[in-house]
Amino acid sequence: MKNYTITVNGNVYDVVVEEGASSGAAPKAAPAAPKAAPKAAPAAAPKAGAGSVKIEAGAAGKVFKLEASVGQAVKKGDAVVILEAMKMEIPVVAPQDGTVASIDVAVGDPVEAGALLATLN
Repeated sequence: MKNYTITVNGNVYDVVVEEGASSGAAPKAAPAAPKAAPKAAPAAAPKAGAGSVKIEAGAAGKVFKLEASVGQAVKKGDAVVILEAMKMEIPVVAPQDGTVASIDVAVGDPVEAGALLATLN
């Protein structure tokens, strides 16, 4: 646990944060983790033969929308995944022309900066 002192509009708040849990979302986060694990297992098979070009999250957020699907041809700059962070939609684009080899996330999945979202051939 970590203690923080936060000042908001002149009001001082002492906050205790438990590592690995988020306030108000802990009940939702616990079931989401097991759901993500089974998705990762099937995705592991395509990763072995997945494309060599990785598409990674530039910021932490939540997967809002999948703009491309496996097998779809994309051009450099085309949106592949849309992330939501701080009420903003952030497109994650293809770094080069190619074909989507794998989509490694699902709508609603939380992702950290640098997380693998998809791969291209």
